[in-house]
Amino acid sequence: MINQAMLSMLWDATFDTLIMVGLGTILATLIGLPMGILLTTTAPDHILEKPMFHRTLGGMINIGRSIPFIILMVAIIPFTRKVVGTSIGTVAAIVPLTVAAIPFVARLVDGALKEVDDGVIEAAQSMGASPPQIIYKVMIPEAMPALVLAITLTAVNLVGYSAMAGSIGGGGLGDLAIRYGYQRFRGDIMLTTVIILVVLVQGIQMLGDKIAYRLYHHN
Repeated sequence: MINQAMLSMLWDATFDTLIMVGLGTILATLIGLPMGILLTTTAPDHILEKPMFHRTLGGMINIGRSIPFIILMVAIIPFTRKVVGTSIGTVAAIVPLTVAAIPFVARLVDGALKEVDDGVIEAAQSMGASPPQIIYKVMIPEAMPALVLAITLTAVNLVGYSAMAGSIGGGGLGDLAIRYGYQRFRGDIMLTTVIILVVLVQGIQMLGDKIAYRLYHHN
């Protein structure tokens, strides 16, 4: 039976998970969005064509995406300590979550921007628009619904990653499930954390879908 003290711990762990996922998504988007834009626009026959740069950046993104999160967390512990001063806890978990999500966001942004009709870009070029103007006034607005869905997918993935972060003391629901559910054989706590995680994922997905739907119909 879950008592009042455990309910309080569940609430705190849920809040910590939201902080990790929220900040991780924001930071990854701030870095991954420009990377995705560069990946698209430097492709052959695009507005900032730079084939060598495009291949190099694409290779780096692919390498980042290929590293399993559990390995990444351990591998960058020294970097995490330098950034936040510790490798344990909610704040520390934000670092590997962000690093893991950056290449994911970049590739999703690239996919979203590639959906923009070439005719729209060519029309902007014919009107004398500069590459930055095409990017920020044509490509991003046209791709905004898909970008919202990309960010939503990133946040959903980070919910799962944040649970894995609990395996090395990352805090949040994953940490609570391991310490109090698995190690103390409390099936009720394990089940409760899983239910909360499912609710979080459903809530994030529904919110992202709703925003994207409004953007689609607004356009």
